[in-house]
Amino acid sequence: MLTAVEVVRRVGGVSMEELDHWVENRWIVPGRRGGHYVFAEIDLARVRLIREMRHDLAIDEEAVPVMLSLLDQVYALRRDLRQLCEAVDAQPEAVRRDIAARLAGRR
Repeated sequence: MLTAVEVVRRVGGVSMEELDHWVENRWIVPGRRGGHYVFAEIDLARVRLIREMRHDLAIDEEAVPVMLSLLDQVYALRRDLRQLCEAVDAQPEAVRRDIAARLAGRR
């Protein structure tokens, strides 16, 4: 777990005020320990993403929550698809062939 100071230092290009603002807007939802925010590695990745959207891509502040929501949905769909693929892989060969044939027929 990382403190806010460690996050700002590791990410670079983000001020403590910006990080606080992003937490207040719930773009990042860190844990709490002893009355202070603590950030996991996934939070660090999200801070980097927001920094890129705001600084490098100049995405407007009002658009950030929309972009984050869409990205969260994409990641959730990817996770679900990976789980589905694992479930299909666990099926007998005949079932996998039938699934593949049905998918090929939809194209």
